[in-house]
Amino acid sequence: MIVVSLALAAGCVLVFTKWLPDDVARYEDYRAAERCPAGSTPDAWWEDCLREVELTVVDTVLKSGGRSSEYRATVDGNRFQGELAFGDPDPLLNTLQAGDQTVGTVWRGDIVALIKDGVRQKTSDEPRDEPQMIAAIGAGLGLLAVLGLLFGTVRLLAPRHSGLFTWKGSGKGLLVTSLVATFGVGLPAVWLGFPWQLVAPAIVAVVLGVGALLLNSTLTARRSAATGAR
Repeated sequence: MIVVSLALAAGCVLVFTKWLPDDVARYEDYRAAERCPAGSTPDAWWEDCLREVELTVVDTVLKSGGRSSEYRATVDGNRFQGELAFGDPDPLLNTLQAGDQTVGTVWRGDIVALIKDGVRQKTSDEPRDEPQMIAAIGAGLGLLAVLGLLFGTVRLLAPRHSGLFTWKGSGKGLLVTSLVATFGVGLPAVWLGFPWQLVAPAIVAVVLGVGALLLNSTLTARRSAATGAR
């Protein structure tokens, strides 16, 4: 358990020192990107500017089924051949047919949007301003690391007197609380546009509050059981 907690802690550190800053910087770069000069010929596929390229639709896949949903289009062009993934079928993907001529917006080697007849749809490769969920994942990993380290240490030092620091004692409740808080705070923060800097403290506060109530109720139940036994 201690070894696993150390791995989770490493994941937490990577989220806040690598994934989150890189994602924020990528979005800022994309937002600041300008159109490539008119008439310019690209020297390489990877460019910092936004370039539009003509693409022909080869095939589309629209599969709705919860977690197994799949929305993608296969396209072909002089500079790009392959599949584009989308988050949903609207507003453009569900109208496309094989042979349709479209325009793709390219940034740093990725098709970030597909356009046809003035209708534009983002692809899954377009940078998004959603650091809140990344911060929530980092906070969740950190909390799980703390729980694993705490429970593992108590189990190692006092295996016969673990008390509350067991799966049945409080482990299950704290684990569920941490997971629910991670997504229960992270997702609404994305939807409502809350500052990502507030996400981790909010998750920690929720887990500490619920954890305190959980531990108190467990202790009360144990005292009641001990009193009844007498």
